[in-house]
Amino acid sequence: MNRVIHGAVRRDLDRLSTALGQLRDGDTARAQALERAYANLRTELTHHHEGEDTHIFPMLQRIGVDQGLLDAMESEHHAMADALTKTAGAMSTVARTGSSGDAAVAQASVVRTREVVERHLRHEEEELEPQLNAHLGSPEWKAVEKELRSQPLGVAGRFFAWLTDGMSDEHRAFLKKTVPTPVVTVLARTFGRRYYKDVAPTWR
Repeated sequence: MNRVIHGAVRRDLDRLSTALGQLRDGDTARAQALERAYANLRTELTHHHEGEDTHIFPMLQRIGVDQGLLDAMESEHHAMADALTKTAGAMSTVARTGSSGDAAVAQASVVRTREVVERHLRHEEEELEPQLNAHLGSPEWKAVEKELRSQPLGVAGRFFAWLTDGMSDEHRAFLKKTVPTPVVTVLARTFGRRYYKDVAPTWR
């Protein structure tokens, strides 16, 4: 599931960059839609990493994963938070002005944030995941999973609506094996309605 979430993050950063590069000068309505989409991505990515900080990394520390690696993960989370904040400022500016010049600045900021995020995602996938995978059937991991899955319905609904919006066939097939499709559909369509109203039309 971690790879599926990473895929959604990469997808949104890529399509934000493309859309900003195509923004017509003065199209504030489109710029505001892109800002909403970015705000949603920032919320989901922040929530994902806070879950890691609160539940996953402490578990890995308890089972003896190298502290230096965990410290690096935490440092990269801080770097991503800083990059996301800077990009939020650039997105706010272009949403206000609709200027093609401000769109170019925002696009450059998204690209820089994509680089910061990508460095962390690859580091996590290549070094941290193999150590976590060895413990996926353990009582420690099952306790973490229970905490991660215990989310308010509104949070879960928004998450699944966002996750499945344009996901790859490979990730959709994995999700089907992990979470029953009717559960995903009900959560997304019932409790993720605001995503479909406020964000999804941006990518149509």
